[in-house]
Amino acid sequence: MKPDNPLESIYFINLPENFSLSEKAFPIDTTIPLPVQKKDSDSAGAFNPEELTVEQILAGILTVLAYDKKNPHTQYYRSILSKVKPNIKKELSEAAILKAKNEDFELAEEIFLGLQGFDPEDKAITLNMALFFDQRADSYRRSGLIEDADAYDDEALNYYKDAMAAEPAIPDAFFNAGFFYLKNNDFFNAKDAFETYVTLTCDVKDEDLGENGVYKKERAQEILNKINNQNMDDARFKSAYDLILRGEEEKGLEQIRLFIQNNPNVWNAWFMLGWGLRKLARWDDAINAFAKALELGASENPDTYNEMSICYLELGQLEETKKSLLQALSLDPESTKIISNLGYLSLKEGNTAEAQKYFSTVLEIDPNDKIAQIELSKLEV
Repeated sequence: MKPDNPLESIYFINLPENFSLSEKAFPIDTTIPLPVQKKDSDSAGAFNPEELTVEQILAGILTVLAYDKKNPHTQYYRSILSKVKPNIKKELSEAAILKAKNEDFELAEEIFLGLQGFDPEDKAITLNMALFFDQRADSYRRSGLIEDADAYDDEALNYYKDAMAAEPAIPDAFFNAGFFYLKNNDFFNAKDAFETYVTLTCDVKDEDLGENGVYKKERAQEILNKINNQNMDDARFKSAYDLILRGEEEKGLEQIRLFIQNNPNVWNAWFMLGWGLRKLARWDDAINAFAKALELGASENPDTYNEMSICYLELGQLEETKKSLLQALSLDPESTKIISNLGYLSLKEGNTAEAQKYFSTVLEIDPNDKIAQIELSKLEV
C-alpha cells in the first residue's frame, strides 16, 4: 500500500567510503545522506547496500525533489540526476504527459512534481503542470466529482498565472490560459490572455510559426472577435455566471437580464438565463430561454439540448426529452452527462434494462463516474 506521505517510501542512507555501484557509476559524496526508494519486499531494518540499484537512487531523488522542497542537499541530488540522465527532463515530460493522457493522474502528478523540483525555473514545466491540472479538473467534473474538479481548476489557475509571468514570455501560456478562462466563462481574462498571445506572435512570420502556430494565431483572433462583437467581457456576464454557480440564482438572473437588455442577440446570455431558471425549477421559462439561445446560434452546443431535456423530463414530456437528448448526443457522442440522462429517461419510462445499458456505457467511457456507479448499484439490488 502506498503511504500517505510519499517521503515515507524512501530511506536516507549514508554509504561507506569508496562505495561504488559499478565501474561506470557516478561518483557519490558519502558525507551526504542518499535518498533511496524502498523495494516492495523491504521490511524494517532489512536494507542491504549490496543490493542497491541506480534506479532506487534516482527514484528516491525524484521523490525528494517533488515533496521535500527545503531539503539542504537539493543541488547535489539534481547534479546526480543530470550526470546519470542528461535527457531527464525530456524523458520525464513525455512520461508524465502519457500518464495524464491515460488518466493515471496520481503517477502523472508525482512525475510533474519531480520535474518541477529538478528545474523550478523552467516555465515550460510550469505550463505543462497547468495543462495537467486543467485536464484533471475536466475529467473529475465529468465523473461528478465537482468539489475535486474545482480544487484542480484552482491549481491549474495558479500554474497558468505562474507560466504567464515568465520572462521571456511564453506565448502558449497565454493561448492555453485563454481557453481555461473561456471554460470558466471568464471572458474578461480570456480576452486579455488571447490579446497577449496575438501581440506576442503578430510579428512572427508564418513560416517560423509553422502550421500549428498559424492556426493558433487565427483561432485566438477569431475568439477575440467573438468576445468583442458580443460584448462578452462585460462584467455583468461574469457576475451572473458566478452568482448562479454558487446558488444565488435570483441575483444572477438580475445580472444576466441587464446584460441581455444591451446585448439581446448573444446566445450564451440566453443559455445562462435558461440555466438559472432551470436551477429555480422554472421549467417552462427555462425552455423558452434555451429555445431563444438555439434561435441565435446555439444549435451546435450540446449543453443547450441537454439542459432543455432536464426541463422536459421534469414536466413529464418524455418524447421531447428523448428528442433533445438524442440531438445532444449527436453533437457529443461520448458525453457521459448526456448518456446518464438517457439512463434517467429510461428509468422514467420504466425500462430498467435500457437504463442499465446506458449507465454501463457511461462506465465504459469513464470507470470513475460516481453517478453511473450509484445508479447501477441501485438497479443491481
